[in-house]
Amino acid sequence: MPLTEKRILVYGVCGSGKTTFAKALSDRTGIPWTSVDDMAWLPGWISTTDEFQTEQVEKICAGEAWILDTAYGKWIEIPLSRTDLIVALDYPRWVSLQRLLKRTLTRIIDQKPICNGNVETWKTSFSTDSIILWHFRSWKRKRQRIRAWASSAEGPRVIAFTHPQEAERWLKSL
Repeated sequence: MPLTEKRILVYGVCGSGKTTFAKALSDRTGIPWTSVDDMAWLPGWISTTDEFQTEQVEKICAGEAWILDTAYGKWIEIPLSRTDLIVALDYPRWVSLQRLLKRTLTRIIDQKPICNGNVETWKTSFSTDSIILWHFRSWKRKRQRIRAWASSAEGPRVIAFTHPQEAERWLKSL
């Protein structure tokens, strides 16, 4: 099945697999993908400024074809105003949390660089700014947002997957 939409936002809770999915979607379609986390973090886990992120997202979203692997709340309206399709990874908490914990543990052990050369450590994984805590802080809000988009007659088309196998089947169908 060919994909007609060319401006795509992949959205889900922490650990749902947004980046992996967005990269696979880009590989299958040829639509350029941007890793939002790479845009948001400098070495040493220093956050880029809101102004920088907004400027970068505006440039990306001005294009005719793009895939973003998430949208941060502080600039989410920019991609929402241009997106043709939202692919929502709306998995049960246990799925995303299990994936997040496994991914975090693997990254702590293998020290594979992510986000512009940063590495995950025990300290960063269990700090007050940890991705694990962020999962719990943002999970309800992100799921509510996904469900509001999916139930709205206005706005872009939304494809919401409730299980990773559904998302995989859809990718393979492209």
